[in-house]
Amino acid sequence: MRIGLISDTHGQLRPEALAYLEGCDHLVHAGDIGKPEVLSALEALAPVTAIRGNVDTGDWAADLPEVREVTLAGVRLLVLHDLKQLSVDPAAEGVRVVVSGHSHKPLAEERGGVLYINPGSAGPRRFRLPVTAGELLVSGPVVTPRIVDLLEPAA
Repeated sequence: MRIGLISDTHGQLRPEALAYLEGCDHLVHAGDIGKPEVLSALEALAPVTAIRGNVDTGDWAADLPEVREVTLAGVRLLVLHDLKQLSVDPAAEGVRVVVSGHSHKPLAEERGGVLYINPGSAGPRRFRLPVTAGELLVSGPVVTPRIVDLLEPAA
């Protein structure tokens, strides 16, 4: 299973992001969506699990939770916008992957049997940070993360 990861679009869904996420079985947006049209465009590609970030205000975002748990291909994911607001011990809760956003800094690291992944920001460039998205490739119990720079040609 291929799970596409995107965050911090801030209302801008780049064609490079859509092209990268095409063919995913499921998509996860880790908040700061910016506009409901972003979710509509993602939903045209695959089912979407999305949470509300700190810039997601207004009626369109009212029903989005701040934290969401989803199980995909037998893997439990916990999705929240700001990792600093994590209020549970993911390992103790049986969570395999924590997906977050907010910092705009891409990250994928394993700690205590839990994969923490932030796909970075796929929206407007912030400072000198890259414009990125990510994916989780799930094959049985193996979860392989990948983060790509959407504006750099593939090597």
